Amino acid sequence: MFDRDRKNSLPMYKDKPYAYPGSHRRGPWFRRKSTLAGLALSVFALLYWLGFFSSGSVSTPSRGRKPSGSSAKGGKVDWTARAEDVREVMRDSWAGYEKYAWGYDEYHPISKNGRQMVNNGMGWIIVDALDTLMIMNLTSELAHAREWVSTTLSYDVNHDVNVFETTIRMLGGLLSAHYLSTEFPNMAPVRDKLSDDLYLEKATDLADRLMGAYNSTSGVPYASINLHEKRGLVSHDDGGASSTAEATTLQLEMKYMAKLTGETVYWETAEHVMKVVDDNEAKDGLVPIFIYADQGTFRGQNIRLGSRGDSYYEYLIKQYLQTSLQEPIYLEMWDEALEGVQKHLITYSHPSQFTVLAERPEGIDNGLSPKMDHLVCFMPGTIALGATKGLPLFSASTKGTWTRKHDREMELAKELMKTCWGMYKATSTGLAPEIAHFHLPTKQLMMSDFPIDDQPKGPGEKEFQDPDGEWRKDFLLKPADLHNLQRPETVESLFYMWRITKDPIYREWGWEMFEAFRKYTSVGDAGYSSLNNVNQVPVTFRDNMESFWLAETLKYFYLLFGPEDVLPLDKVVFNTEAHPFPKFELGKLFKTGWQRKPRRKADVASDDKAKKESVESASTEKPHDEKKKGEEKEDERKGKKEKRD
Repeated sequence: MFDRDRKNSLPMYKDKPYAYPGSHRRGPWFRRKSTLAGLALSVFALLYWLGFFSSGSVSTPSRGRKPSGSSAKGGKVDWTARAEDVREVMRDSWAGYEKYAWGYDEYHPISKNGRQMVNNGMGWIIVDALDTLMIMNLTSELAHAREWVSTTLSYDVNHDVNVFETTIRMLGGLLSAHYLSTEFPNMAPVRDKLSDDLYLEKATDLADRLMGAYNSTSGVPYASINLHEKRGLVSHDDGGASSTAEATTLQLEMKYMAKLTGETVYWETAEHVMKVVDDNEAKDGLVPIFIYADQGTFRGQNIRLGSRGDSYYEYLIKQYLQTSLQEPIYLEMWDEALEGVQKHLITYSHPSQFTVLAERPEGIDNGLSPKMDHLVCFMPGTIALGATKGLPLFSASTKGTWTRKHDREMELAKELMKTCWGMYKATSTGLAPEIAHFHLPTKQLMMSDFPIDDQPKGPGEKEFQDPDGEWRKDFLLKPADLHNLQRPETVESLFYMWRITKDPIYREWGWEMFEAFRKYTSVGDAGYSSLNNVNQVPVTFRDNMESFWLAETLKYFYLLFGPEDVLPLDKVVFNTEAHPFPKFELGKLFKTGWQRKPRRKADVASDDKAKKESVESASTEKPHDEKKKGEEKEDERKGKKEKRD
């Protein structure tokens, strides 16, 4: 599975930042457009390609059109028009894929062809984009996709696939399509003779096949699975260890699967993984990025929230939200991990003091690496989501449960959001590199070096607008890291930050990002492609359009610019591939089937001290109340400021 020379492996872009090699195999007949019309699979498909359906997704693309969202009405930005611009880019991206690579798992818009990852394909692009088509009301595009899912999609393939990627994209895509089509029938209403349970039927078949991956000694899933044999396969790389993030980013999907079907085995199997991981008692909630499936123990000490580590933390708080705050064990784990992040991973760049979520490659007691994958940029929005539980900030902060701890989390979210935005502003194209490194001061500074309520703040908006601003010196962008895969994490966080804070700056940043994508990644009638170098203009393309461009990036842009009552955060939870699931009650069938191991005495004492300090801070300081400090506190602040300067 992880052998990069194998031609039929699934790409690992979601969790692993490396380029997937192309294939030069000649594809089956329906890759070659010269025969497509004469050999169409059905009358529906033939009529579709001839343009008999209403939405005109194969019509003249939007490149060259005046951006409708750039105009203002009555001095105000027309956000509805800007959302429509995103919708047009989605239509153009989909139209290019339909025209040149329909049914293929990979799409290469420069070569204008596609490639299958397994025999007959996995539905990689089509299934991943189903709910985006619904949310954007692209009815005829959805009808074409449904017809393909019904007549062509099968997961009975004698091939090994990655468990994580298949779960979040394929199972997640089918489940969210089922949710939206049943609960919101006016979203892209399609009238056909296909089963109303089409998506759930496909999801159930896939979930049953994926269950074989969990048949390890420990219950931690193997990295890969043969879908036909339902047999888990040990990772071909990393000493046979699975990625910790991958093993712990399956729970939302399996729990929702259990809720829909009433089959508790999905729930119990995926939930057990959390117990095995937590039983390792990782220090301060920060887990190494590899775990052995058979042993259930960690491999190495590498700590990071980038590739292979990221979504473990994301799914802690999201599991708590998914089951309507009825599983406090996951909130406890999230709080512990977030405190660990602040204690061990948050540092500040030089000279402008960006907040950097760094890495500890040799463990939290060893050296820090000032490196941030773009993947890490999911974290600002997730921190804000965890603090407010999906409520707007003005509502959450008036509740009796709101404390100074939550205020500090929101400040951290805002500063990390600023850092991620800086990764875009620091390049020639206005698009972020895959990885950014940061310059640190001679004396490395951590959060504990500053008063708890007076953490450093990075550049302000006016400073960002200075093309020669000193803040640019903080970024160290290395040549090997300058590619852009059209990733969603920063716009994902902008979406959460806008919905939660209502600060319009996050929409404006999103619009600037979107315009950069539209300007530099467009490839004419073939749609959009990833880039080789974000600091090179004119740009060169990587000849690949990732499925998450449709499933996540464009979806989050559309939701960022669109109405706030569409998929509100207090009603839904998005999986790590941006597929929305409903929040639900545990009910009689489901429960949290495990408890945390008793902590070591030293850990308990440390944890109790931290909780006591948090409670004391909450009880002595009112939210949003900047009380005057005593002389001793003021002297400390001045001393820290001199140290910072």
